[in-house]
Amino acid sequence: MSKRIALLGIYHESNTFADKPTTFIDFEKGHSLVGEEIRQEYQEAHHEVGGMIEVIDQAGMELIPLVFSEATPGGTIAAETYSTLRERMLKSLNGILPVDGILVVPHGAGVSEDFLDMDGDWIGAVRERVGADVPIVGSLDLHANVSPKMVESANAFVSYKKNPHIDQRQTGKAAAEILVRTLNGEIKPVQALVQVPLAISIEQHFTSNEPCKSLYAFAEKLGSHKGIISISILLGFPYADVPEMGTSLVVVTDNDPELALQIGKQLEAYILNNRELFVGPKIDIPEAVQMAAKLPKPVLLLDMGDNIGGGSPGNNIGLLEGLEATENLKYFVCIYDPEAVEKAEGYQLGDTFSISIRGTDQFTLRNLWLDVRLRTRTDGNFKEDSPRHGGQVNYYMGKTAVVERPNGSVIMLTSLRVPPFSLGQLTSCDLDPKTFDAIVAKGVIAPLAAYAPVCPSTIQVNTRGVTQADMTLFSYMNRRKPLYPFEI
Repeated sequence: MSKRIALLGIYHESNTFADKPTTFIDFEKGHSLVGEEIRQEYQEAHHEVGGMIEVIDQAGMELIPLVFSEATPGGTIAAETYSTLRERMLKSLNGILPVDGILVVPHGAGVSEDFLDMDGDWIGAVRERVGADVPIVGSLDLHANVSPKMVESANAFVSYKKNPHIDQRQTGKAAAEILVRTLNGEIKPVQALVQVPLAISIEQHFTSNEPCKSLYAFAEKLGSHKGIISISILLGFPYADVPEMGTSLVVVTDNDPELALQIGKQLEAYILNNRELFVGPKIDIPEAVQMAAKLPKPVLLLDMGDNIGGGSPGNNIGLLEGLEATENLKYFVCIYDPEAVEKAEGYQLGDTFSISIRGTDQFTLRNLWLDVRLRTRTDGNFKEDSPRHGGQVNYYMGKTAVVERPNGSVIMLTSLRVPPFSLGQLTSCDLDPKTFDAIVAKGVIAPLAAYAPVCPSTIQVNTRGVTQADMTLFSYMNRRKPLYPFEI
């Protein structure tokens, strides 16, 4: 009889500084999948679940997909919502026990109103259900804030190694391969967690550039040591006020816990010896706009303070106003504003009218009135087939209105928050990215996978908001101390 493998996950990057809680409807608008729906959505996707499916199928084992719940990054998950998700997952697991192994798919930075360490809670509950002898292996986003309970509750975790996250499928395959080898008696994975007393500044998370490039090269060198199964660098998620916030390391070895800790400590020493490199320069809006005028076009302006992929509301109008003030840059910007979309519904294509865009500027919510022409209306659905950050195939922006300014600049108004991880956001609305002087993407590094091929220039803009780059400006109540750069 073939081995039976359960697959389940609650996947959310929770921004505790965002005002609006994440509720069950947000998961329904994202991915609330059960059973074979999980296979149908992800089998061919560039996503960790797709990689897991591939390996388990090839190993001739029986994969039993149970529940996968995922919502766009946002505020802390409401207590009732998490309770519902947790209960549904554990009930589905109880219904198919016993199993030989489990694949878990957390993000690693999930927070609920009742549990600061939400991922540790549900993975720990899974461990309680199946006992100590059933191996549990999982994947992690490299922005995970890893807790001791998460590591204690599983046999092994493997994180993405690339940001933008274009290696998600490979990560899922690596995790599943560890589980298969464990069940075949080839290895006995054990892991060690090292929580580095440092939080890497978000604008320095680009793994293909320094300082991360050398950090990952050093980790790869350490990984060649006999007995090492996996080394994961968790850069951390600074927008979650939890005790485990910050950079951490997870080292998996073949039944050698001392080696795991030793390698983790070597990597920690490297990071601490180079701590000053992990805080980058900050460029404000006026300077960024001036730079954009002189750089090869189109210029990608990364709106770091309104990073939807980090849980921001997606309605910061600071860069929009900065570009409007120049009058000589043809720009594209996407704003989440369901009310503006509804108002545009009252006009015909080609109509000119004045519209109020309700957005934030340095945390203040207000209206910006602009004269526009209605260019396009869509249902906001599009697909992405290439490896992109997030690994998703199907995107849903909700009802979408595309309006144009007199100089040809374009504002896309959406009724759902969607991270800018795919050029399909533009091309699905008959927009050619190459025709703009500046493209605003509400992110930090993730949009590069999609936009870098068409944007020869990139500027990370130090905008304010719940995902602002300077984490020292937030008021934390729960973070560990000392933690660089807070305590230098």
